[in-house]
Amino acid sequence: MPLLQPLALRPFRPPTDAPVLRSWIPDPTALMTWAGPNFTWPLDDAQLAAYATEPGRRAWTAVSPATTDGPRKDARAGTAGGGTTADPLHGPTLDPSLSPSPSPSLGARLGTPLGHVSLADGRLGRVLIAPGARGRGLGERLVSLAVSVGFDELALPEIHLGVWTHNTAALRVYEKLGFRTTATLEAVEVVDGVPWSVHRMRLAASDRRQ
Repeated sequence: MPLLQPLALRPFRPPTDAPVLRSWIPDPTALMTWAGPNFTWPLDDAQLAAYATEPGRRAWTAVSPATTDGPRKDARAGTAGGGTTADPLHGPTLDPSLSPSPSPSLGARLGTPLGHVSLADGRLGRVLIAPGARGRGLGERLVSLAVSVGFDELALPEIHLGVWTHNTAALRVYEKLGFRTTATLEAVEVVDGVPWSVHRMRLAASDRRQ
């Protein structure tokens, strides 16, 4: 089994990240899988920019710090951004050394985008791994990072999400991290003539799996 690639979260920056994110969503079915009916096809940068500035939403791009030249100098230090950093594989979570407008050289040192996730009012969503990075366990790592921010930094009492019932890979990740289904809504969307149902899931801070 290959070594799990480390990830860090930095703020989603629409001018540079939106085109990359769009390239991971090739068709309307992929868009529905990622975000439900909240965007219209074709997805464009304007929709993603508006989404990123929704009140209460925090959106992140997941990047690999593996391309840095040696250990990051701020790996164990607190920062003005208010987040935390630690071991890139096992510690929490956010890479707050990056402001919303970091220098291009700093962004380059952190590697290319590998995923996306967001939190809004205690709801986890928009979870996506770049097509070329799938099959490495990064989905679990990405969700774990966002959950850590929600509980450790934002002090949320619980986190909710929705997942299509047929998206078994995502469902396994959420269940492994402690999320449990609280309701199933049948046939909430019809995609290519097929009804799609959704599981509502919840994870309380007290039930979190480290």
